[in-house]
Amino acid sequence: MINRQNLDQFLRRTTVLWILVFAFVIAIIGIIIGLMYDWRIGASLAVIVLIGMIYSFARLQRINNDTEAYLNQLAVQVNQSQEEALLEMPIGMILLTDENIIKWINPYMAKYFDPQEMIVGRKLAMVDDDLAKLVAKHRHDDQTSVVEWQDYKFELQVQDQFNTVYLTDITDYEEISDRYQREQLFLGNIFLDNYDEITKGMSDSMVSNLSNYVTSQLSQWAKDHDLLLKVIDDDNYLLIGHNYSLKTLENENFDVLDTIRQNTSQQNSPVTISMGIAYGQSNLIRLANMAQKNLDLALGRGGDQVVVRMESGQARFFGGKTNPMEKRTRVRARMISQALRDLMNQADNIFVIGHTRPDLDSIGACFGIRRLAEMNDHESWIVLDDDETNHSDIERLMGEVDNYQSIKEHIINPEEALKKATDASLLIMVDHSKPSLSAFPKLTERLANRLVIIDHHRRGEEFPENPLLVYIEPYASSTCELITEMFEYQPRESKGLNRLEATAMLAGIRIDTKSFSQNAGTRTYDAASYLRSAGADGKMIQYLTKETPANFIQRNHLIDTAEFIDDAMAICAGADDQTYDSVIAAQAADMLLQVSGIQASFVITRQSPDIVGISARSIGDFNVQVIMERLGGGGHLTNAATQIKDTTVEAVKAQLITELTSDQEAESETEEE
Repeated sequence: MINRQNLDQFLRRTTVLWILVFAFVIAIIGIIIGLMYDWRIGASLAVIVLIGMIYSFARLQRINNDTEAYLNQLAVQVNQSQEEALLEMPIGMILLTDENIIKWINPYMAKYFDPQEMIVGRKLAMVDDDLAKLVAKHRHDDQTSVVEWQDYKFELQVQDQFNTVYLTDITDYEEISDRYQREQLFLGNIFLDNYDEITKGMSDSMVSNLSNYVTSQLSQWAKDHDLLLKVIDDDNYLLIGHNYSLKTLENENFDVLDTIRQNTSQQNSPVTISMGIAYGQSNLIRLANMAQKNLDLALGRGGDQVVVRMESGQARFFGGKTNPMEKRTRVRARMISQALRDLMNQADNIFVIGHTRPDLDSIGACFGIRRLAEMNDHESWIVLDDDETNHSDIERLMGEVDNYQSIKEHIINPEEALKKATDASLLIMVDHSKPSLSAFPKLTERLANRLVIIDHHRRGEEFPENPLLVYIEPYASSTCELITEMFEYQPRESKGLNRLEATAMLAGIRIDTKSFSQNAGTRTYDAASYLRSAGADGKMIQYLTKETPANFIQRNHLIDTAEFIDDAMAICAGADDQTYDSVIAAQAADMLLQVSGIQASFVITRQSPDIVGISARSIGDFNVQVIMERLGGGGHLTNAATQIKDTTVEAVKAQLITELTSDQEAESETEEE
């Protein structure tokens, strides 16, 4: 009920009362003036004012009483509505004491409990322990929380100050939302990576048999998973399905890739498949564009894998279990060389930049690009930070550069490069494709629309949006190999590689192939032969790659710290207060693979005061690239690495072990299914 005193206070605060006071003051002034002229006029005015005041106050009192009656009636209606709402509205309500004893529940809430059970007067935990835990967990939440209880979904809100719990059953709405999400369309592009190469020497009947087999396998796979498969070309298919089918495909790790590859391998025609799948978008045109981008990413990573990604989400990778096969041709090398020459002709300044903490492949590639520019009558600049050249092999190489003025005078620091850069400049990224890994990301950002990428690592999710030219070949042993092939298509009258440039590039190939024991194909040996003929010095390579006694001791110390997971993976961790050369870490990882039974090795070291790095290697049965990508790095199936800032060696080690064990658990579950 409305308090009368409060109502009187409310009315006294209104402007009506002030108007009456103002009128009374004016009337008194009028009476005084009237008495000054004639007492009868003043008396008459006084009588009139008195009558008016009596009437006004009487009227005001009546308004007061009427208002009070109206508010009291309104309060009764509100209270009745509130009581009715508590009893009838589809919202569960529980009143608790400070000790979590149930004082009262409304009828809607009561239907979720056993009608034969006494509820009121008992502790909530004794009535339903699960609900008590949910209330305790969300007691201090600022907003409502969606929880599951008794196979239903509720919006839970706890008013802590009133010890009141509200539960709204949203099961039906959640089912509608889940159904909508499950039945949304996904779109996929399927591409046979090496179809042209495999069928090139086949007869028509063999090509037809192979094509029919692959199409039959894909069609049956699509039918089993309620998918629509449409043949676009001999090596291209369109895939459409619902999200619930996509979830099943992910759980099965897209095993159709393994099935087709293994069965065609038995016929000496191993076909590998790449897929780009996009979802989470109602606009089919944007969905198709995203699917194509995902396919490009899968192909850029070497093929034989699936990339699943929504427009604003992170990519998920499946497959990629085998080393990519040689697919690049000399025709493409010639086309890339011509395209690069055209871009150089259009640029006012040419910059070439490697990755942070460069190795011999990165520096050698920079030397090679500078020479290519010079052979086409263009000046170019190698962007190099002196603080980043602290590898023992790079320090020795830069010492040799002092004897080659033509190279030395074209090496500039990042700040100078940023000053020289214009909108017409060209930036060539070598041995990496992630802008964040560039030796100077600000320059990469400044020339984001004027980028050329030449790399042999598998393409990662992070990638420049609008590069002018992309030459990524995961099948190549090194970036130096790719650049060496371009020299064949340069003007004959131009001066070719000098001794130091050829040596640096051959050293880059040798380091990345572990002295030609890994990832070395026929094209690798062709490139090495060309560099030898250009003057590459084997003795200088030995000098550059020699290690100091301190490095030798450090490497052996790292190996002494080896720990083993399931006798198949080795992990070494250096001291957190000691800085290790990344070359030492890489060598330690390589040596661990020589241990019987070891399929993968990981060496964790502090590379600088604020960076901890991991060098990862495998013999091919375990994909270390995927693990390194989860930790922000990248690389190849058998050779990958990452760098993590502002952390400790022990923290990185724990994070790595978590990733490895979770990956093994996922594989075990897949095998059991």
